[in-house]
Amino acid sequence: MAPTVRHTVVDSPYEPLTLVAVDGVLSRVHMTGQRHRPPEETFGEPDPRPFGEAIRQLDAYFAGELTEFDLPLHLVGTDFQLRVWAELRRIPYGETRTYGELAELLGSPGASRAVGLANGKNPVSVIVPCHRVIGAGGGLTGYGGGLDRKQRLLAFESGTAEPAALF
Repeated sequence: MAPTVRHTVVDSPYEPLTLVAVDGVLSRVHMTGQRHRPPEETFGEPDPRPFGEAIRQLDAYFAGELTEFDLPLHLVGTDFQLRVWAELRRIPYGETRTYGELAELLGSPGASRAVGLANGKNPVSVIVPCHRVIGAGGGLTGYGGGLDRKQRLLAFESGTAEPAALF
């Protein structure tokens, strides 16, 4: 039997976010115009019912009241991608890690480029915080949602920007 895929669109300070669930479990969060955004026909039927808790937590995050998401996720990727995405969820709110640091944590010190590629394919923006990964010199590098969004997310998490000032 084919999985049931549903989606909804919610407002955020970063323009609308499209949430996609597979069999009732959040599997993707896409920003408008983001790189690697799949075609809309893969989002399934519109149905807000599977997303109540995800919406509640996203609202709390953008209000500055939540620093760690606690949601079940249905992630599909290679074993390496899944390991990278799990490590991304361990980066504390308001902190950053470099691609090299993540590669070290994964036991693959020479794999910073592979970490970057996996980071770029993260299907659950914001909730799996790929925006918290920076270049070796501390500079902002690659973000599927655009470097301006990455900068604003990091500023918000560091307390130097209010959510309303993000866009």
